[in-house]
Amino acid sequence: MKKLLILLSLIMMNFSAYAQWYETQGKAYVTNGDNQKARVTAMENALKRALLVAGASVSSVQQVINGILTQDQISIRASGTVNSLELIEETYENNLLTVKIRADIFPQEKQCFSADYRKTVLLTRANILHREQASIGNIYALDTEVMRKLSAKINQEGLYLDTKLAIKNKSKFSRLNESMQYEQIKNLTMSLSDHTDTQFVMFVEIPDLSLTERTNSDFKFWQTDRLDRNFKMNLYVYNGSNGELVLDKQYQNIAAWTFDKRERVDLTSHNFWLSEYGNSIDQTLDMMIADIDEKMMCQPTKGKIVKVDGNTVMFNLGENQGVKVGDEFSLLHANNFTNDSGKTYSSFNVSSYKVKVTSTSKESATAVTPDNNLLGNIQINDIAVRY
Repeated sequence: MKKLLILLSLIMMNFSAYAQWYETQGKAYVTNGDNQKARVTAMENALKRALLVAGASVSSVQQVINGILTQDQISIRASGTVNSLELIEETYENNLLTVKIRADIFPQEKQCFSADYRKTVLLTRANILHREQASIGNIYALDTEVMRKLSAKINQEGLYLDTKLAIKNKSKFSRLNESMQYEQIKNLTMSLSDHTDTQFVMFVEIPDLSLTERTNSDFKFWQTDRLDRNFKMNLYVYNGSNGELVLDKQYQNIAAWTFDKRERVDLTSHNFWLSEYGNSIDQTLDMMIADIDEKMMCQPTKGKIVKVDGNTVMFNLGENQGVKVGDEFSLLHANNFTNDSGKTYSSFNVSSYKVKVTSTSKESATAVTPDNNLLGNIQINDIAVRY
C-alpha cells in the first residue's frame, strides 16, 4: 500500500484555444518492492487533482492510468477530458517514489462559481460499530485518530473544504441511522451545523476491523501464517441548513496486520501509519478526499448572516473560505418548516437584494448593497449565497 503526500504545483502553459497543460507532482511510498503499484497510486492521485483544478471530469482517471501503465516510459494521446498525459520524471529516495506528470486537459465548458470557495464542514467522531474487533492491537482510538488524519489531509490536500473537528464525544448518528430515524438525523445535523457555524456535517462509521488468518502452504511450513485485517468505512455528508444527505459512499480495503496479536499499537506513531495496514487506511482517506472534492465542488457556498445594519450585512464566510473584496452575493430568507407529521422541509425565499463584499476577516465578511438601499426584511440567520 502507500502513504501518499501530494505536493501540487500547477504550471499552466497555453497549448491551444481550448486546452491547457498542468504539471503535478505526486509522492508515494513503495511497499514490498512494488514500484508499479506506487507509481499507479501517485499518478492517479496527481491526475485527479489536476483534473479537479482544471474543472474537468475525474470519471476517466482509473481507465486512463490503468490503460497506460504497461511500460516505464509513458506518453499517450486519448480522446476526451485528458487529451495527453506524460510521465516526465521519476525519482526514488529510500522507499519514497516521486513522479511528475504533465497532462493536457480540456476543462468543462462551464465551471460553477462555487468552485471559488471552500465550504465549511464539521467532522464528527467516527463510530466503530463492532468495538470488540478493535481489541487486537487495542486500536479503540481509531475512531478519533482517523478523523484527525482525515481533517488534516482535507485541509492540506483538498480543494473545496475547510474543516472543524468535534471528536471528544460520539454523536447519536449511528443509533439513529440503524433505526432509520431519518428525521431525527436531519434535526441532529442542523443542530450541529448551527452550533458549530458550519455548512456541512460529516458522519463516519467503521463497520469492519476484523482479522483474517492466511495459512501458508505445507511447502512453506517454516513461515508464520500471515494476518490480514479489513478496514471498511461508511461516509455520510449532510447539508447543515436542511439536514439533507449530500454524499453517501462506502470504502473497503484489506492489508497485512504486521503487529503481534498481543501488541498494543500506538495509532499516533509513524510506525503504524507506515505499516501496510496504516498505508491502506491512508489510501482509503485519499479516495474519500477525491470523492468529496468532486461532489462538493459545485455545491453552493452558503454563509449565515450574523449582523444586519441598514444596508450592511455581515456573514460567516471569510478569507479561509476564499471570499474576497468585490465578490457579490445574493441574499435568501430562510423559511424551514415542519408539517403535521413532523417531517422537516427546507425552504428559502429569494430576496431581490444583492450585496458586494467591502471587507473580510479570516471567518467573516462585510457586504453592502451597491445602491445603498436598506435591507428590508433580511434578518440574522438568513443566508448569503453565490451560485
